[in-house]
Amino acid sequence: MPQAPALEHACTITAELGPIREMGAGRFGQRRIIPIIGGTVSGPLLNGTILNLGADWQTIQADGAAHLDTRYAFETDDGALIEIINMGTRHGPPEVLERVARGEDVDPATYYMRTTARLETGDARYAWVNNTMFVGTGKRLASGVEVHLFAVR
Repeated sequence: MPQAPALEHACTITAELGPIREMGAGRFGQRRIIPIIGGTVSGPLLNGTILNLGADWQTIQADGAAHLDTRYAFETDDGALIEIINMGTRHGPPEVLERVARGEDVDPATYYMRTTARLETGDARYAWVNNTMFVGTGKRLASGVEVHLFAVR
């Protein structure tokens, strides 16, 4: 049997979010768009500044679970542009999700927030991201989100 994959911490993304734009009911739940307006990327493998040009297109189920569908980009400290497409799920007990929705500081161990990310760049210095799988754990903040991305090795 092949060896199980290992995880290597690549970076922590702290994204600043704009006001939520409610779209109303869609085919699979309540739809909303949350602009990604800035933030930072910091870690052992990637460092930079999140650009003000992305968003999270969320679907919220009747039980409060959120399906995350984000697309945004950051500029590394040395000038490379890297796109991130991050898909994920956030769910938990209703009372915990209500506190998260109110912007309270909620212990991320009390709810589930996991993502899979695809990174892409044309910059040769970071070409390795084009062929690396990433998974993440997250935490919703009052005006943002924190995601710890791990390269799957």
